Amino acid sequence: MLDVLRELAVAIEQRQPVALATVIETKGASPAQVGFKLLVTADGSKVGNIGGGALEQQVRQEALQAIAEGCPRMAHYALKEEGPDAIGVLCGGEAMVFIEPYLPRPVLLIVGGGHIGRPLAELGRVLDYDVRVADVRPDRATVPQLDPAAVTDDTYIVLITENHATDERALRAVIHTPAAYIGMIGSRRKVGTVLEHLRADGVSEERLAQVRAPIGLDLGGREPAEIALAILAEIEMVRHGGCARPRSAPKESEA
Repeated sequence: MLDVLRELAVAIEQRQPVALATVIETKGASPAQVGFKLLVTADGSKVGNIGGGALEQQVRQEALQAIAEGCPRMAHYALKEEGPDAIGVLCGGEAMVFIEPYLPRPVLLIVGGGHIGRPLAELGRVLDYDVRVADVRPDRATVPQLDPAAVTDDTYIVLITENHATDERALRAVIHTPAAYIGMIGSRRKVGTVLEHLRADGVSEERLAQVRAPIGLDLGGREPAEIALAILAEIEMVRHGGCARPRSAPKESEA
């Protein structure tokens, strides 16, 4: 069991999606015992043992589904050839297994830790983002520098440096990454100028269209914390596939 827990800690540290299956109840004849654990990775490999055979194979499949859906589940297995939850074996007992996925937290990468970056980082931590701040001033940064190679498809990038030139440099660095979101602060005029520079240098329209600029939802506030809230609201909308429509507004079918 210690090996399983050590591998779980390593997976979490390395941001690898895994699921931990724990036997919590057995009845009758069963190869599994209460407390047995199995750690399953996204590629189907495993560490640990909950009895082997058909039971373990079924649990591995459930674990992969838990990873894909991001939701824990309780699974009941009847160690019989036929009947509800039967897995096609002759033991005759039962096993209840709790399967819990551990998925990497989404990364909120803030380029610019100034008056908007600070409240944005605080809000991001409240929503359990893995917040990383890149800034030329070490006292405002949490990472040494902006590293495009570290950007993954669950990274949400916010470009809010102190001038348009550094925003443009940062955008050039991340425009071809697999980031789930790239947003850049600035007026429409500034944004248009920056995008035109990239367009002139051969960046495709498809890539440019993925940049959210000016950044954030129009919530009306103009204070730094209010702007930070508008930015994070847009990120949450993108992350969860929302539409930013007030819940109190009537649906089209009701209008």
